[in-house]
Amino acid sequence: MNHDPSAANLAALSRRYFLRDCTVGVGGMALASLFEREATANPAIAFRPRAGHFPAKAKSVIFLFMAGGPSHLELFDNKPVLKRLDGQTVPPSFTEGRRFAFIRTDAKLLGSRRRFARAGRVGADISELLPHHRDIVDDICLLKGMKTDVFNHGPAKVFLNTGSPQFGRPSMGSWIVYGIGSESASLPAFVVLQSGPRGPRGGAAIWSSGFLPSIYQGVPFLRGPQPILDLATPAGIQPRQQGEFIDVVRDMNRLRLGSVGDPEIETRIAAYETAFRMQTAAPEVMDMRGETQETLRLYGAEPGQPSFASNCLLARRLVERGVRYVQLIHTDWDHHGGRLNLATSIDGICREVDRPCAALVKDLKRRGMLDDTLVIWGGEFGRTPMGEPRESIGRDHHIDAYTMWLAGGGVKRGHIHGQTDEIGFNVVENQVHVHDLQATILHLLGLDHTRLTHRFHGRDFRLTDVHGNVVRGILA
Repeated sequence: MNHDPSAANLAALSRRYFLRDCTVGVGGMALASLFEREATANPAIAFRPRAGHFPAKAKSVIFLFMAGGPSHLELFDNKPVLKRLDGQTVPPSFTEGRRFAFIRTDAKLLGSRRRFARAGRVGADISELLPHHRDIVDDICLLKGMKTDVFNHGPAKVFLNTGSPQFGRPSMGSWIVYGIGSESASLPAFVVLQSGPRGPRGGAAIWSSGFLPSIYQGVPFLRGPQPILDLATPAGIQPRQQGEFIDVVRDMNRLRLGSVGDPEIETRIAAYETAFRMQTAAPEVMDMRGETQETLRLYGAEPGQPSFASNCLLARRLVERGVRYVQLIHTDWDHHGGRLNLATSIDGICREVDRPCAALVKDLKRRGMLDDTLVIWGGEFGRTPMGEPRESIGRDHHIDAYTMWLAGGGVKRGHIHGQTDEIGFNVVENQVHVHDLQATILHLLGLDHTRLTHRFHGRDFRLTDVHGNVVRGILA
């Protein structure tokens, strides 16, 4: 190198040369900062398991997302007074200043036609629509005072999953993997499994990584033996040949990395190696033929037949192999009336989810996995105590009171938290806002929701925005 400090020589120094070869001064500091920032985009580093802000109770999450808004009044919240007042017109104060999708000011109260029975030592009211839930009621924590802010499906789903109704924010699964990594080196850290007749409103925004590096986004698994697109080895290529190819590409990338020090090259190396491992791991985890007949019957799953039941069993297999966050999405809970109604169609969707959800809790418990696996069940909002003026029975969207449940992962078992009024319209005790739920989920994973942040456009963002309190009353 010519060390002549003349202006001509200084001008000849390229930016690339300066950043590559200067190890002191401004260039060195900038490069060090770049490496620190880009480290979170390197799969080998980003997915490495790491401790949170304090000891965690849970190490993985399975979110059973009932997209569309299940009616708490048909499932978990028995209201004899509402049945007695069935058909009466609500006072104007009930609808004044409130936002609904279809309810009119002269809406009439609608009592549930479903029978309820007390279950478990906790004595929770469980509907006839969920008979298998009665078997697990002493293992779950019912949150009967849930509240959200958003009454339209797409934004409400995004709000529950990202903390904001606006598209573009990181999902809860992405935040969690960003915070504590994953325990699997051969499977995605965040997996999405879908069932039902269609995809959810809100789409990929529900599992998006937003402004976090894209490696943190959820990976949707497809139905069938090849769950991930473009992962299968091309026809005619033998495993030995592919292994040799990966080795050569890795060695060439490492030579280039040593020459220019670009952290993106390290990311590329890790991505190739992770994909190579996934070629074996992903099909293996999808193959349920090794499960016992008793386990398959427990879930109601059939190998090779896609269903919500199969997805529940697959979720257990994924967390068993170290996957951090698994989200199951099951649609068609939007029971306004018409095709989707509370008289007939809710029966079918409850049959699809009741047995597998209960089986998942039972299976995790008997395998000793429930203690450190947090299971979440619920939708983006509930349904109104007032019916809709349609030919068949239905309810409108309701954001002020609904039910979700949690199990395992440091949550109290056989516990009911929260209470609604006599008709299920408002929360009267122990309200849990969506942001509170998000803060509590992060807490159970050892993460302080006020400290898990990412700077974007000059501001530190977090899952709970500027809201949220840990719900201490449900912690075991």
